[in-house]
Amino acid sequence: MFSRTNIEKQLLKYRCKRIDEQSIMNEVHRIFSDNEKQRDEIISSLTEKSRESNNHFNFELLQSEHIFHIDDIKKLCITYRLRFLDSHFFKGGFPEEAISEVRSLEEKHQIKLKNFKIVAPAKLMKLENADDPLLFAPMGNNYFYLVHKWGNDLHPFRKLLMWPYKNFENLVFTVFVLSILLTSIIPMSWFTKTGGMQEEILLFLFIFKMVAGIVLYYGFAKGKNFNGAIWNSKYYNA
Repeated sequence: MFSRTNIEKQLLKYRCKRIDEQSIMNEVHRIFSDNEKQRDEIISSLTEKSRESNNHFNFELLQSEHIFHIDDIKKLCITYRLRFLDSHFFKGGFPEEAISEVRSLEEKHQIKLKNFKIVAPAKLMKLENADDPLLFAPMGNNYFYLVHKWGNDLHPFRKLLMWPYKNFENLVFTVFVLSILLTSIIPMSWFTKTGGMQEEILLFLFIFKMVAGIVLYYGFAKGKNFNGAIWNSKYYNA
């Protein structure tokens, strides 16, 4: 006896009472146009160099877990061999989530964010010739606000793999250990029939010089440097 209620039609009735179809189309078009304009402005801020140095946040609205000092960022970059540069050097493209986070912060703090910084591996940067980005906005006094993180996490062994490049002492220690390992697996019978401790030491010294020479040649040929020297360098061969 009673027909079922079509909630889509009921919803349409409620909307028609509030606003006509042309007005709703104009309203939606205006909102999307404003959103697209904001998106273009944010992308422009991310991909172009800015003259402004700091952003004036409303400190009552900040989240403490997103605030980092330059020393913390430097330590992270040195440990994992990452770069901390202006966002316009980033070539990986910015996801919609990052743009949405920027827009949300701008609306919340009533500001236009500028001069973004980003932490990422060198291969994701458009570096001048001389897997896991973090987008920051400077706050002043060497403090930075983490806006968004995207992409995959770093390889679990990246810290270990980048440890030799941290400083000169680490590199020498790595070459020393690698030389001992190679000495232990190379049969002494390849060189002499009566091998003793003296021959083992001579073989170790020969292998150490060989490995050190290869490392030095690779470093000079590729223009490589230690993590502490390149963490904020914009040059590829640094």
